[in-house]
Amino acid sequence: MFQGSIVAIITPFRNGKVDEKAFGDLIEFHIVNGTDGIVPCGTTGESATLSHDEHNRVVRMAVEVSAGRIPVIAGTGSNSTEEAIYLTRYAKECGADGALLITPYYNKPTQEGLYRHFKEIAEEVDIPLIPYNVPGRTGVNMLPATVARLAEVKNIVAIKEASGSMTQVCEIYKLCGNRLNILSGEDAINFPILAAGGKGMISVTANILPKKMGDMWDAFIDGKIEASRDIHYDLFDLHQILFIETNPIPVKTA
Repeated sequence: MFQGSIVAIITPFRNGKVDEKAFGDLIEFHIVNGTDGIVPCGTTGESATLSHDEHNRVVRMAVEVSAGRIPVIAGTGSNSTEEAIYLTRYAKECGADGALLITPYYNKPTQEGLYRHFKEIAEEVDIPLIPYNVPGRTGVNMLPATVARLAEVKNIVAIKEASGSMTQVCEIYKLCGNRLNILSGEDAINFPILAAGGKGMISVTANILPKKMGDMWDAFIDGKIEASRDIHYDLFDLHQILFIETNPIPVKTA
């Protein structure tokens, strides 16, 4: 369902408040440059430190400004299942096309706990869901076997995989095939993940060079594999620089 170059969009601030004009301008910038989707209120959008009012306003703005011209996948994850359900339900009510949900952080749930967390959200809110595995942020790694169980849940349509392990990506693809889309959550290995069966990326770098990221994806799906690889390596140093400090400090500075 969701594929291609999807941007993990920043949340701009001015004087301590969300800069709504700048945010709207950023969305227009991505539409003009052919971005395949936007993720407001993800890690790059500083979801962990937004109030509920700010979070909901950013999601609603993204839906209103995009006006159906680009899919909006709202970040709605939480380490509280009830809070994640609330945020996901709000995203659906205001017209988001899907929801991205980080694995519960700090709690360090078991694999069964992860499965039940996402399954309950999926049962409570009928919207396409993308679990987000980023153990470097959360302290827990969602294993391929757990992802395969979640692939059986009808509205879990993809996974954002940011473990940094190509072995894990390959294991997920081997277990799930095309039952859910693997989306790269780590720009430095976007091309390898595509080559291993991935269907796109949720990218930090796309905040800066959306067209270039889209060109890499377009070349890959057009069968121009060497051209796609070359673009990946053209961007590789930038991918690295954007994580020289904790995300989103470098990308917002850029």
